[in-house]
Amino acid sequence: MRKITNHIVGRYVVFALALAIIAVSINLFYAPHNVAAGGATGIAVLGEVAFGWPVALTTLAVNLLMLVAAFIFLDKATTGRIILGSFALPLMLGIIPQVKIVNDRLLAIIVGSAIFAVGVALLYRIDASSGGTTVPPLIFRKYFGVKTSVGLLVVDLIVSLGNIFVSGIEAFILAVFSIVLTSIIMNYIETGLDRKKTVFVMSNTVLPQIKQVVNEQLPHGLTVLPVTGGFSEARREMLMIVVEQADYQSLTKQILAIDPEAFITVADVAAVHGGIF
Repeated sequence: MRKITNHIVGRYVVFALALAIIAVSINLFYAPHNVAAGGATGIAVLGEVAFGWPVALTTLAVNLLMLVAAFIFLDKATTGRIILGSFALPLMLGIIPQVKIVNDRLLAIIVGSAIFAVGVALLYRIDASSGGTTVPPLIFRKYFGVKTSVGLLVVDLIVSLGNIFVSGIEAFILAVFSIVLTSIIMNYIETGLDRKKTVFVMSNTVLPQIKQVVNEQLPHGLTVLPVTGGFSEARREMLMIVVEQADYQSLTKQILAIDPEAFITVADVAAVHGGIF
């Protein structure tokens, strides 16, 4: 992915793919079930349910209003970054047909949230934007010091409140659920899918034996760290071992078989870079 996004053509391919994914989540999962989960597309879904306005055209109208706001209140670089997405997303929404492919409303929102999160995460990966209601949080941050994540959450919740008046309280609950689920999935994607575990090991007597056994299995995943003991204040060694999820249980069993009193702490790792230390 990094090689693709470093190339200008690759960035545009990822950009188009991301917007297509977002459009699929709206036209195949959210809109057919009349659920507006924030954003310009959420406003468009509300407009379609209440007045029959086309989602693509309403999204374009909202994006144009946000572009005017960005031009007035934000710098040219930020405005330039959101122009393409502001026009491209409505185009994708117009191209991809609106079809109800899942009858169960809850299932549709779960799947739609996951798909939407993938699309937005791809946009973040190339530092791009689909425009729309991403603009107000940037304005709030510039003039009031409000974090963009908080500002975006507030805007999405305000849009989601419209569900109560247009589609009912159930749609509002589903919209809030979607916002939370999308945030969780995006966080997981952005921090890396290749999850591993870091195991820290200390032993009073047999650390060299543990090190030897581990080194035979994981020659590239072992680091020795000098540490100061908690109660004794003595200078000691601690093993830091990066291991695949599937190998974690086997590793800890082997360590405890050598020293049942070994001190072991474990942490999840989102990404691992670099060579051998």
